[in-house]
Amino acid sequence: MSEYFWKQYEDLPSGLGYMRFSAEHIVTLLILGVLLILTVRILAAKESRRAASMKVLPWIMVGLELFKDIFLVCAGHFGVGYLPLHLCSLGVFVFIAASLAKTDRWRMIWSEIACVLIVPASAAALIFPDWAHLYPVFNIMNLHGYVWHGMLLLYPAMMVKSGWSHLSVRHAHYVWIFMVGAAIPVYIFDRAADCNYMFVNWPPKGTPLEWIAGVTGESMYLLGYAAFAVIVIGLIYVGIELYDKR
Repeated sequence: MSEYFWKQYEDLPSGLGYMRFSAEHIVTLLILGVLLILTVRILAAKESRRAASMKVLPWIMVGLELFKDIFLVCAGHFGVGYLPLHLCSLGVFVFIAASLAKTDRWRMIWSEIACVLIVPASAAALIFPDWAHLYPVFNIMNLHGYVWHGMLLLYPAMMVKSGWSHLSVRHAHYVWIFMVGAAIPVYIFDRAADCNYMFVNWPPKGTPLEWIAGVTGESMYLLGYAAFAVIVIGLIYVGIELYDKR
């Protein structure tokens, strides 16, 4: 195992990270994609296995998050920047709510939010990993980032396989209520704590949000961000409706 495996980035020499879309990044995504497909096929193969997975997977994710936090505490680097306030991190609460829902309607609502919001956010995080330049490939924080975001794709896929999801543009208001309801308190917290959860204070480098900020300017960044979110969610629903008609 690499001497750098159990290190947080502040304890690492500079220059050990890798570039987005480098060979390391692409190979990791390919391996993750294969593992996700195999896992969905295995877990969804039997109804009993599928039902058990829907109850257990969110709590495995809670365990992964606690493991990361304990590691950071032991390394002396846990801080306000590691709270579960990013949109991806909020996904585990969505999954828990869906798994505990007592009615099909509530499972459908949480599934809609998971598939329309959490999936694209997690896919974007994997395509533009903001941790890549900080860590070597064989590092616990790097691998945790891929496993965590991979599970954020796995559970919505299992929602679809389990028949929880009935995606439709008629349900878009659930998505927007959740999005706005989460963004407002997170924005207030970000301003008070000088954090950047949900990237509402500044865009991460090398991502579409940075490109948007370059067009709109700093003063109009949030407006451009909001417009981008509307376009992305709108395109997702267009794709869903076209698929349903086909």
